[in-house]
Amino acid sequence: MQKNGSTRRSVIAALAAPLVLPRVAFGQAEYPNKPVRVVVPYPPGGGADTTARILYQKLGEKMGQQFVIDNRGGAGGTIGAAAVAKAAPDGYTILHDGTAHSVNPSLYPNLTYDTAKDFQAVFLATLVTNFLLVNNAVPAKTVADVIAIGKATPAGLDWASSGNGTVQHLAMEMFRQRTGIAINHVPYRGGGPALNDLIGGQVKYFFSNGAASIGHVRSGSLRAVAHSARERLKSLPDVPTVAETLPGFEAYEFNAVFVPTGTPVAIVQKLNAGLNDVIKQPDIVSRLDELNLEAKANTPDECRAFIQAEMTKWAAVVKEGNIKLG
Repeated sequence: MQKNGSTRRSVIAALAAPLVLPRVAFGQAEYPNKPVRVVVPYPPGGGADTTARILYQKLGEKMGQQFVIDNRGGAGGTIGAAAVAKAAPDGYTILHDGTAHSVNPSLYPNLTYDTAKDFQAVFLATLVTNFLLVNNAVPAKTVADVIAIGKATPAGLDWASSGNGTVQHLAMEMFRQRTGIAINHVPYRGGGPALNDLIGGQVKYFFSNGAASIGHVRSGSLRAVAHSARERLKSLPDVPTVAETLPGFEAYEFNAVFVPTGTPVAIVQKLNAGLNDVIKQPDIVSRLDELNLEAKANTPDECRAFIQAEMTKWAAVVKEGNIKLG
């Protein structure tokens, strides 16, 4: 676990470092000479869909071709991923996936594709932390307080998640494994209903997507005890990290870009260079900031290393928690 944690930390640190990208001239190569299909393996309106529409509209303007969003939801993202795994490796079918891409291999033993072998990582698009939220009636002000309350509550803490197998569920499970407290998992069908019941007091604790819940934190309708990124947020510097109490605790939601294995290196580099340029544009920076999404320059190799470290981390959590979905 220490080695995997070090890998994750080094990758995230590398994302913040200056980057020298391969020089890929956009006007010299033929690619793309027709519309590119971007498979988002979730319904419209979710986090992955939102970031995809922001990024690929701008990328299409830059490359002079349309990037068409194709929402292929179902089975926790595996239906859309399977479609891309079987697609021609020519750069005209792209997968824009979320955290489930690194979790599903552990949750679904009968996948029709091999996540590690059938996809080439292109770009780590966005990262977002998860807030450890409590209902305002809960006296906890720190992670240590939550642990103390848990230790004193053998019947277990009523803890929401966005659904079975989500990163919010796995963050909760990792917290339980690290602290030894008893937790009563209350899975919801999405983060919105979970937040509503947390505000109403039907549940008391929730690891929530930072983009979805930051408004509640700022308004005071919910209390953020901590968040699950490696470092404190510039936007909320007074909110500590879980890792300050439980070293190495990190739980991100991310969006990343993949193509089928065998896609020419020149196309991978061109997509990577284009997306690195897109996230620097002032209007894109502004829109991502509004959603509390972090986007840093990165290479395909850095993206691949991050995904592999996430797969290893969550596989251990799933195994210890005996979590099964498929």
